[in-house]
Amino acid sequence: VRLVESGGGLVQTGGSLRLSCVASGFTFSDYELRWYRQAPGKGRELVATVTHSSDMTTYGGFVKGRFTISRDNSKNTGYLQMNDLAPEDTGVYYCSARFSLQYWGQGTQVTVSS
Repeated sequence: VRLVESGGGLVQTGGSLRLSCVASGFTFSDYELRWYRQAPGKGRELVATVTHSSDMTTYGGFVKGRFTISRDNSKNTGYLQMNDLAPEDTGVYYCSARFSLQYWGQGTQVTVSS
């Protein structure tokens, strides 16, 4: 079982990034997909969730319409489009697949400079 995130990096305030999460070793289409983040010195927080069939998405209150979660089950891949980034969005972003078990990726660093 693997979840591999990519797409993180350094971006200026107001910029955009698109994170990807490629899954393997399990039936991705059965699993809810989540993105979490962890800022330095803080706990992990839930950013966004999309159901296995993409019929519902939810977001953390801090997202305020700036991020979009999506998935392509034919490619075993999930995405997090992040726009209008701010320094407080800095952290390690993790994707997670949850059904009967919950799997985690290794994370990708997002740094937003002011």
